Amino acid sequence: MRLRIQIILYFMLAFMLVPCVSKAEEEPVIYVIQKGDTLWGLSERFMNDPFYWPNLWSKNQFVTNPHLIFPGQKVRFRDGHLEIVEPETAVQKAAPVAEPEVAKEQKFSVRGNEGWLMENGINADGMVIAGQHGRLILGEEDTAYTDIGTDHKGEDGKKYTILRKSDLIRHPVTRIDLGYKVMPLGVLQITHATKLNSRAIITSSFKEVEPGDLLVPYKPLKRKEVGLKATTKDLHGYIVESGNGNNTLAAGDVVYLDLGKAQGAEEGNMLYIIRRVEIEKMMVKRYVGTLPNEVIGALVIVETAKNTSTAIVVKSIDAVFKGNEVVSSPQ
Repeated sequence: MRLRIQIILYFMLAFMLVPCVSKAEEEPVIYVIQKGDTLWGLSERFMNDPFYWPNLWSKNQFVTNPHLIFPGQKVRFRDGHLEIVEPETAVQKAAPVAEPEVAKEQKFSVRGNEGWLMENGINADGMVIAGQHGRLILGEEDTAYTDIGTDHKGEDGKKYTILRKSDLIRHPVTRIDLGYKVMPLGVLQITHATKLNSRAIITSSFKEVEPGDLLVPYKPLKRKEVGLKATTKDLHGYIVESGNGNNTLAAGDVVYLDLGKAQGAEEGNMLYIIRRVEIEKMMVKRYVGTLPNEVIGALVIVETAKNTSTAIVVKSIDAVFKGNEVVSSPQ
């Protein structure tokens, strides 16, 4: 009787496990790449996470750039992996093909106050010299005083953009002088101008304003959308500074690169943030060459100057630091 009960329990347990086995043996999803597809869009479609594409790259040796996938190619998604299906494989011939679907183009919204590296000096009209009641930290609707008077073409009602200039920025590797980090802080409008100075009100502010901040002719900030754009040249550079001044960076942070129009960088270029893997020489007995770079994140260029550019970190798989290398192709 006891043996009979054990046999029944065995079959009941086996029956309960059948759905788990079936799920583990599910067929992979095969998708035909259409015009306009990117790893970004494919990640959103199959992984429900558009920011997952660098992980897909890191798990797949055949895909090295989100722009270098072509219509007609087939990709296989299985267990979080992306694989290019070779045309000759039997798997491709047998597997069902999903209905063609074009991924939506990904765009990034730029507010215009991300800042930039000023390669040359700033020709400022003047500066904030004091705050009302001796205040050193000023914000929107606060009263400020400037060194711009009627002798300096200042007049009641005239607007100025408030800028903050950092100390000289040096390249983290070459130590070459790159320029100054410049951050827009807000807008100031003169309410009463005298011969040598003026009283003003801060009509808008994005960050705190302090005495010593510079004033330049007013220029409205332009919000814009930047769409992804394939690089036309192989790019290799460095993160030389961050918008917030921190050394440790994460997704959403503004950074500045030593790549500009002269190097072939363009708005919309997505670059990989990489970390070189060092060899433990004590453990190696023969020449092994250079190890593949480790991809730790990605960024998108949103503004370019001659030799520098402003970018936004859109993905960080691991800790990203000022001084990390950026490349158009991680191989």
